[in-house]
Amino acid sequence: MTAGDSFDRLDDDDYPAYTMGRAAEMIGTTQGFLRALGEARLITPLRSEGGHRRYSRYQLRIAARARELVDQGTPIEAACRIIILEDQLEEAQRINAEYRRAAESANPTPAA
Repeated sequence: MTAGDSFDRLDDDDYPAYTMGRAAEMIGTTQGFLRALGEARLITPLRSEGGHRRYSRYQLRIAARARELVDQGTPIEAACRIIILEDQLEEAQRINAEYRRAAESANPTPAA
């Protein structure tokens, strides 16, 4: 991948553009906190060729949500579980909405 390819992907939410230090700075936490989220398997940063952790914007949003919960007094393990459950609920709601749209288009209600 060339430098031009990397620049083109900066708008990609899943592109691992941020180093651990920059990621921690952006969400106002420590590198240790990001490592703990990785150990809890909430986020899994990609590794550069040199083995350094790289984070995407999507992962930073998840880490920021975890920090929010921890700052409110939630233990990190519980915060990770809450975020996983929130994500599963959001996905289930998205799927249900798709099923409803498909059912409505397959069985349109007659006009009165």
